[in-house]
Amino acid sequence: MLLPRLEYGSLLSYSSRGNSAEIIHSQDIMRKLKADGFIQSPPVLMSQWVARTILENRRTLEFASFFQANTVLVPAPKSSLMREGSLWVPERLSSALVECGLGKQVAPMLKRVKAVPKAAWSSPEERPLPLEHFESMEVQKLLSDPTEILLVDDIVTRGSTLLGAASRLAEVFPKSRIRAFAAMRTVSNPIEFVKEYQPIKGDIIYRAMVGDTIRSP
Repeated sequence: MLLPRLEYGSLLSYSSRGNSAEIIHSQDIMRKLKADGFIQSPPVLMSQWVARTILENRRTLEFASFFQANTVLVPAPKSSLMREGSLWVPERLSSALVECGLGKQVAPMLKRVKAVPKAAWSSPEERPLPLEHFESMEVQKLLSDPTEILLVDDIVTRGSTLLGAASRLAEVFPKSRIRAFAAMRTVSNPIEFVKEYQPIKGDIIYRAMVGDTIRSP
């Protein structure tokens, strides 16, 4: 059964359209995030930069409560089936966060058992719905019921992956509080793009009548 709502937090934003200098720079940072590439001088991996930025600004971030001492961080699975040695950015983000003391441990409990189309490469009408994500995943119960679970992903668009994944976790851990964190969120309309560094806390809402999600903001 799918959750009706999932609380989430995000640190950065980018617009997939537009040609202003700010938007083009946000797109460059998005690509570095997807590859866990280096930024700044001296160079630092994006995953480490995200974790350190949250740690340094923890007192002012709306989603700071997501990172408790007892929080178990669960990397969101890729859309494809996992291959040994392949880059898994959500796992790298989770590990960097725990290394900074922003969580208890990383638990890669979610496994994709059936590949789904990658949302970034699909038109809006072809993107997998939350139920498709839910049905394509399984949970490997690696630990007893944690009090706090935080799903971690690199980028959130509509939130279908996160809501499907959270729903699958809730099925196995019904007593756990489950929330989500994405390092960056997509701003589809370039007019609504404000700036790259824009920490927010919001909701991913399941629209049962049409089977999809909306993200606010």
